[in-house]
Amino acid sequence: MPAMTAVDADTRAGAGVPGEAVGPLVRGVGVLRRLAEAGGTLSPSALERATGLARSTVDRITATLARMGHVRLDGRDVVLTPGVMELGNAYLAALRLPALLGARADALADELDESVSLAVADLDGIRFIHQATRRRAFSVSFRIGDLLPAERTAPGALFAAEWTEADWTRWRARRAGDPLDTHFPALPPRGEPAVPPRGEPGGDVAFTRRVERARRDGWALDDQLIEPGLVAVSVPVRDPGTGRVACVASVVSHTSRHSAADLRTSLLPRLRAAVAAMEDDLRTAPPPEPGPAPAGLAAWTTASKHELGRDFVESLARGLTVLTAFGEGRPALSLTDVARATGLSRATARRALLTHEHLGLVAAHDDRTFTLTPRVLDLGFPPLSRTSLPRLAEPHLRALADRVHEPTALAVLTPDGTEIQYTAGAGASRVLTVRITVGARLPAAATSLGRVLLADTGTPPAHGLTEVRAQGYALVDEELEPGLRSVAVPVRDRTGRTVAALNVATHAARRSLEECVRDLLPALRATADHVQRDLHTASRFAQVTPS
Repeated sequence: MPAMTAVDADTRAGAGVPGEAVGPLVRGVGVLRRLAEAGGTLSPSALERATGLARSTVDRITATLARMGHVRLDGRDVVLTPGVMELGNAYLAALRLPALLGARADALADELDESVSLAVADLDGIRFIHQATRRRAFSVSFRIGDLLPAERTAPGALFAAEWTEADWTRWRARRAGDPLDTHFPALPPRGEPAVPPRGEPGGDVAFTRRVERARRDGWALDDQLIEPGLVAVSVPVRDPGTGRVACVASVVSHTSRHSAADLRTSLLPRLRAAVAAMEDDLRTAPPPEPGPAPAGLAAWTTASKHELGRDFVESLARGLTVLTAFGEGRPALSLTDVARATGLSRATARRALLTHEHLGLVAAHDDRTFTLTPRVLDLGFPPLSRTSLPRLAEPHLRALADRVHEPTALAVLTPDGTEIQYTAGAGASRVLTVRITVGARLPAAATSLGRVLLADTGTPPAHGLTEVRAQGYALVDEELEPGLRSVAVPVRDRTGRTVAALNVATHAARRSLEECVRDLLPALRATADHVQRDLHTASRFAQVTPS
């Protein structure tokens, strides 16, 4: 059997699967991968075609993933939710590199006003684990979790400088089997194999020459290897204990801003200085304090099975929970560790680990421990790793509007603090209703949304807002417009800082002030909790823009 590439493990589910592998887990992972490749949304019929599974199987898998909070069933579509990012978060937390080095990458991006990325090796490819991008018309669209072929990137040459002969054999097999790079959805489509310029070597020769150059120089250059106009310079960040490449830091630009030669002369010295600081950070970082292991997972899956019956595929749910046993301070676990963390029996945990190893999501080591591989990021992480707070909030706003039959909205404070700007909303089916378009602005002091935001911006809060901060909500009665009442609550980020506000609006003839507090406020707070949960999950290792 040829060596498996970084992209094809689940496509051979019908052949070469270990006898003890969990079939529903193989199929469920395939569904998550197809959803990720499609940008996060597919209809059940499209999933049926993409996976080759029966429609009934697709329905049972998606119902299970919905119960786990990894997808939602939105009309006729299956949509990835931020909950699925917990799987990728487990890998990134166990890796530690984003937490230790991400701030350095962000600072370098600010200093250079260019995009900066961190990437790790994934077999014969490279996979991004951190992105600090610039927001401009021409910007880099790669996301955390995206996989690229080594030969078309600068980091790939640096990783390949440490390849064994088996690694080179795997790379050649993948190149021969997929000359158009069709297994790399993050890349622009290529209609025919790349043809090198006249007089330039192609194929193996060109890449091996770049690898030798990278080994000699200690850095590598991407001069429009991925697509015309895109250039990058990369430097390896070495593990202080082994001296091997832990990850690669890259500065990425386009030829209208920097030529490849200019990257080498003007940006490479600053990149090298940043990498030296990163290596110091790795050298001096204290040992991680293990975070709390997940608890009660086995009991939860059993209860879900009792409630949903055959629509809940318990073996799929239990198999995916095994991935969350890993995390900060828990990078390598034994079978006993995994069973203890999840509450699963050793036999169940063992079959799940064997399945994940077959799928390339887990690596087994000689000391009988297991670690997560970068391929865990395939499971829905890329399409959600560059999102916004309005996008996260919209499904929750729609659910709230349907529940209370009143319009809901999300807003942020403008930079000068005098106005609010609406960033998302959901209407209600009423003749008399509030209709405010996304982007509209209103005076902050006259709105419930604005008062919640203003109450949390100052210490002490502005005049008249002490009570709003203390009670955690604002209620405005016909101050902006006769007949309009609204109640709002804050939305807080992972640090506890208020970043937005959420409200429900109603007409004074429909609800008294007491009814707004009694009936609307609990549902509003529950919705804010849902939005915050998604925000905290999505922003753990990725940037979530406020608007």
